[in-house]
Amino acid sequence: MSSAMADVTFRDFAGAVMRGDEPAAASVLEVLLGLPSDAAAAATSHFRTQMTSGDPTFMPKAMGLRTAVTSGSDAEIGALLAACFGLDEPAIASAVARLREKYPSS
Repeated sequence: MSSAMADVTFRDFAGAVMRGDEPAAASVLEVLLGLPSDAAAAATSHFRTQMTSGDPTFMPKAMGLRTAVTSGSDAEIGALLAACFGLDEPAIASAVARLREKYPSS
């Protein structure tokens, strides 16, 4: 993995989704959440579907992930990963652990 990919953020993911570049968005999730490529593609598709569904509660959840990652509990992060990306166990536990490595809680 290139150092550029190692430094990706949720902002990179959101930008790729907004451009309609789902393969690039999925690649970001592979790095951020430690997902296999097929799971990252499914998570990206889930996110895009939720984002375009018109549900007014989705974007606040997605935006709340950043706060949860830096100051929330593992359960809060897991709930948002499930809602935003359609993840379930054991992918949630693995993704939370990956996020805790990248963004240690303060």
